[in-house]
Amino acid sequence: MASTFTNLLYHIVYSTKYRNNLVAPQLQAELYPYIGGIVQENRGTLLEIGGMPDHVQLLAQFSPTIAVSDMLRLIKTNSSKWVNERDGTAGRFEWQTGYAAFSVSQSQADTVRQYIRRQEEHHRSRSFTDEFRRLLQKHNIDFDERYLFEETHIA
Repeated sequence: MASTFTNLLYHIVYSTKYRNNLVAPQLQAELYPYIGGIVQENRGTLLEIGGMPDHVQLLAQFSPTIAVSDMLRLIKTNSSKWVNERDGTAGRFEWQTGYAAFSVSQSQADTVRQYIRRQEEHHRSRSFTDEFRRLLQKHNIDFDERYLFEETHIA
């Protein structure tokens, strides 16, 4: 072939450190477009973003020239730095180390988009922890409960 053709869609899920409620609605209003800018600067397209105070979910199209892990490192590093440099940020803002990334076929993009938009609705009856487990199971990803989340360390 003379050219390369891709449509690399990903459903990305990651949480705040220790799943603390750090992403208040007023922060979401500025943070989500900032994350979109990071994706765009790296030749990607943010198709949907949503979440709750303890996590973020993205539907994004990434360039084939950047690994998913590299894109997530850029998103999480730059966005946490941005939040911490803002006036009025109380305490230290951090994302949890890991993330989940699921490939999405174009035929399922609207379904994932709606799922992300309805975060508040379905978190009335399901915790993020339960939702995350269910997503991993749905995508046949094996996991060990001991390493699912970083836990707080009490001295």
